[in-house]
Amino acid sequence: MPDLPRLSERILFAPRRACGGNPIPLPLMSTPKHVAIVGATGAVGVEMLRCLEERHFPVGKLTLLASARSAGKTMTFKGQPLTVQELTTESFGGVDIALFSAGGGISRDFAPAAVKAGAVVVDNSSFFRMDPNTPLVVPEINKADIAKHRGIIANPNCTTAISLMALYPLHQAFGVKRIVASSYQAVSGTGAQAIEELAAQSRLWASENRAWDAAKLDCAPKVYPHQIAFNAIPHVDAFLDNGYTKEEMKMENEGRKIMGHPDFRASVTCVRIPVFRAHSIAIAAEFEKPVDLQRAYEVLRAAPGLQVIDDPANKQYPLALNIAGQDDCAVGRLRVDCALTNGLSFWVVGDQLLKGAALNAVQIAECLV
Repeated sequence: MPDLPRLSERILFAPRRACGGNPIPLPLMSTPKHVAIVGATGAVGVEMLRCLEERHFPVGKLTLLASARSAGKTMTFKGQPLTVQELTTESFGGVDIALFSAGGGISRDFAPAAVKAGAVVVDNSSFFRMDPNTPLVVPEINKADIAKHRGIIANPNCTTAISLMALYPLHQAFGVKRIVASSYQAVSGTGAQAIEELAAQSRLWASENRAWDAAKLDCAPKVYPHQIAFNAIPHVDAFLDNGYTKEEMKMENEGRKIMGHPDFRASVTCVRIPVFRAHSIAIAAEFEKPVDLQRAYEVLRAAPGLQVIDDPANKQYPLALNIAGQDDCAVGRLRVDCALTNGLSFWVVGDQLLKGAALNAVQIAECLV
């Protein structure tokens, strides 16, 4: 287990719960592979390691790579200790599949070296996503695109992947034109330090026995531009000239590529909220065809990797607290939109570290095998 702060360990290593949906079938995997994880000690790297173990990926040899600062740490795979090695351009000899989750700069500098050494790279950063020669893949949606790779396959943005798990089946049924969406994003999307920042601010508030209306703390945020505890920050990623952030534009740009739908349009507001690891997205979608609510339920219930939780009369709908630690995403609050022509509004939730990152990458690797 990596040397992470105590609270981060509890969040990142929370017990996994059985899924109630229909995950994609695992391929027949028999030939052991040499797998490398780049960024192994980070929040997503930890989950990649666990997904490989829990999904019985045919790992013949596992190489864990990270920065010089993390080199020498010990992590565990199938009960065996493994020492983290320093990432260099010479780290990929004999590697079959390299899972990257260490940021765009690392992917830019080291992914080509992995490909040159003969590995196929599954990259969780944004660096290659919009490269026309790099497939951008959610296996439940466009698994066939994997065959087009030239050594690198990109993993989508977490909010995009989770949203499309519900939006794409509806697109197949009704033909989506555009969406207006608001995301409510967990701090895990920023990494282990952000998890610690939220926990530390919450502990500070509790220790000072503050009144409910005095939640503004005398602290200096390090990860976020403002206090995250008891707050909602409408600022995820850097702002662009059009007033949107990079994160907000990913939904449109990546959605077009994944769905093969160049006319898809998305207006999104991304908000960071004090939740540890599951993202929630409210989506109002307009379709080409009239939306039949019963048909919408049918296609969503049949979609792989997706649960339908929608019984408002009994207060049943997807909750970030319940979906954290689950492989499946969940959708609910379906209703015919009262402001859009052929519109449908819904609420979708997914674990940011799993379907939003590590699980999707491992599913891509399964398709490669």
